Amino acid sequence: MAKPRLKIIPLGGLGEIGKNMMVMEYENDIIIIDAGLMFPEEEMFGVDLVIPDITYLLEKREHIRGIIITHGHEDHIGALPYLLPQLDIDVPIYSTKLTSGLISVKLKERRARAKADLKVMPTGEKFNLGIFRIEFFTVTHSIPDAVGIIIHTPLGIIVHSGDFKIDYTPVSGQPTDMARLAQLGTQGVLLLMSDSTYAELPGYTPSEKVVGEALDSVIAQAPGRVIVATFSSLISRIQQVIDAAAKYQRRVSIVGRSMQDTVRMSLELGYLNDTDGVLARLDELRGLPRNKIVFVTTGSQGEPTSALVRIANRDHHQLHIIRGDTVVFSASPIPGNEAVIHRTVNSLFKQGAQVLYRGQEQVHVHGHASQEELKLVLNVVKPKFFMPIHGEYRHLQLHANLAQSVGLPGENILVLEDGDILELSPQAAKITGKTSCGNVYVDGLSVGDIGSVVLRDRKMLSRDGIVMVIIAINRQSGKLVGRPDIVTRGFVDSRESKEMLDASRDLVVRALDHGNDRPADWGFINNKVRDVLNNFYYEQTKRRPMIFPFMVKV
Repeated sequence: MAKPRLKIIPLGGLGEIGKNMMVMEYENDIIIIDAGLMFPEEEMFGVDLVIPDITYLLEKREHIRGIIITHGHEDHIGALPYLLPQLDIDVPIYSTKLTSGLISVKLKERRARAKADLKVMPTGEKFNLGIFRIEFFTVTHSIPDAVGIIIHTPLGIIVHSGDFKIDYTPVSGQPTDMARLAQLGTQGVLLLMSDSTYAELPGYTPSEKVVGEALDSVIAQAPGRVIVATFSSLISRIQQVIDAAAKYQRRVSIVGRSMQDTVRMSLELGYLNDTDGVLARLDELRGLPRNKIVFVTTGSQGEPTSALVRIANRDHHQLHIIRGDTVVFSASPIPGNEAVIHRTVNSLFKQGAQVLYRGQEQVHVHGHASQEELKLVLNVVKPKFFMPIHGEYRHLQLHANLAQSVGLPGENILVLEDGDILELSPQAAKITGKTSCGNVYVDGLSVGDIGSVVLRDRKMLSRDGIVMVIIAINRQSGKLVGRPDIVTRGFVDSRESKEMLDASRDLVVRALDHGNDRPADWGFINNKVRDVLNNFYYEQTKRRPMIFPFMVKV
């Protein structure tokens, strides 16, 4: 009788940045690692967020033993408020103290708190989830309380790195626990799954300490107010600003609701310290000299509703740029966000601010390992099999190349994409199939209602516009009454193209003059009008607007 195999199924995060979610399954036990979201790409018109497709889990929900979260960033916790109602079972969620606090804030925002069973686990302590025995180990990332995961399975030890870098002088928390990884390396590790986000970058990732020195210099020398924009969850960066402000007798105000919630919770849990009492409300800063004020705000990615973007657009009700302000972007741009960030930077410059952003000062370092750190972890852990995780396909492949360069056999390196099913035994690992996997779109209050057809229609609307044809039909005879009205939006200027639109009205009249007394079927009229106008407008403009006929009975 064949021994059961361990299945590993990525439902998000492989072949893309964000939406991280990994499923591990052995017989009747399933565990889930992370449940993140992704921000929409440009062609996802009107979509707010993207979350993983959990069809595979819905069919096996009674086998889910728990969800394990590595840290509190959106791309690892952001899908929980949307996925927990779908699962509709009490699944325990295991994380560290700060991560649990951030999850509770996120669930409260979406009113999904009632179904969540949050369990706080310290690093080094083991707990069982079905057949799996789980242990957290400390890693350094750009948020405190980040962990990697050691999973003891019947087939061997699996190590999941989480998001990490090797920083021996972290601003908060402990350095990555290389001693524990080395210990596992001597015991024998069956599979290592390791973060590939910055596998393109040679060398080592600089320490957070470098950023502290740069921010200290900016706050010391700025002639007026300083506005620091960063991620709301980048708690170590907020601490660095508080420390520098205290040193130069400045007060700090937090701007932006999500950041205020995070700061409040982090102060309560002891992950932020304000021993000098520099934090203040906006109204408490009135009357202070400008060179005694620092603001920390959201908006480092150019998010339309964020505080900094509203300030840049002169749309913030309390805060406006004053000539002489210094604005610091202390975050790396998420790929695809560069254009909107540059628009924000341009607007701030126009209003007289001095803006420091990527490449000018070392006001940000990323939280992911570069090539030499990735090679170090591979050499310390010495896994039999290796699977790069977290990143676009090029990142995964480059990480696979690094693994080969340190001596791992090519056949033991597994580059997967979302939905691939990897089956693992002590001797072999191979991809045996694929499960349904893709993007689920969150648009306003709807989750999953937006599909490819809706996105295609939105794309067409954005490209060629719409034409509405209002047709008056006699209620008794079914005959056309007068010429139809034609209204366009986003297709042509109705004044400049008056002749073409008039010709199209006449075309509709001729098309519907069927020469008999029997009223035409509305379905026939609808299709006829669409066909005639589609052809006519394409001949005239080489564009295909969406055409909507409307019938009014008179």
